[in-house]
Amino acid sequence: MDPKSYRTYSNFLKSLSFKLTRFYYKKLDKNFVVYNKFKGKGYDPVTTSDRAFEIFIRKQIKRKFPTHQIIGEEFGKSKNLSEFSWIIDPIDGTRSYVSGNPTWSNLISLNYRGNPIIGLANFPKLKKFYMNINKTTAFVYENGKKRRLKVNKKINFENLKLAAAFHGWLPIKKQLKIKKFLIKMQFPCFDALTYAQLAEGRIDAVVQCANKIWDIHPLIPIINAAGGVVTTWDNKNPVLAGNIAVSNNLANHKKILKLLKPALK
Repeated sequence: MDPKSYRTYSNFLKSLSFKLTRFYYKKLDKNFVVYNKFKGKGYDPVTTSDRAFEIFIRKQIKRKFPTHQIIGEEFGKSKNLSEFSWIIDPIDGTRSYVSGNPTWSNLISLNYRGNPIIGLANFPKLKKFYMNINKTTAFVYENGKKRRLKVNKKINFENLKLAAAFHGWLPIKKQLKIKKFLIKMQFPCFDALTYAQLAEGRIDAVVQCANKIWDIHPLIPIINAAGGVVTTWDNKNPVLAGNIAVSNNLANHKKILKLLKPALK
């Protein structure tokens, strides 16, 4: 990716963030219908707004980059065969959306050969968005201004602000194996916003279970550009998704992975 290409794609995503927020307030800020994807075998909500957002995003991408592949949570994979793919989570935090919590967002990443290179996390209710513009630079845009994103690398493990959530995916038996980690869980997770807050230096570590690619791919390049460390719990490429750990520096990251290790057995 050369600088010109980064500008092309980041400018597109920046423009799209404003369009998404306008689209929400013009079309979706009203009553909606909630469906349960699991149909009695659990609870995984999807709303008419999720589907409307994804249709809107797909149309915007197809209009600008018709040859690129699109992979979305609600409508799957397009038939295009391209080295470029767009990964879409139309509403990350659907439970928050349903309950009126403003922390839900639109997540989008541009991937090249399967690797996320630019990510967008747009928060219509909070009227701000986070995105990287290249490998090493990311911003939060709010109230017509932008601030450079930088993790707080100086915080040591003893003073770490750790946000974590298992969302029912980690059995109690495995949780009992990581009591030292549980003691460190001082802050809740508010969907993608918590990862964005780490990139701002407000939170120092985030740990979650069972992420899908659309949950984490858009956040990976933002976190990396802000100087954070992101892997799976078993220290593999986060592109694989699943159980994800993010930290403010490598030393703290290694300690967190060590605490989580017994849960992997």
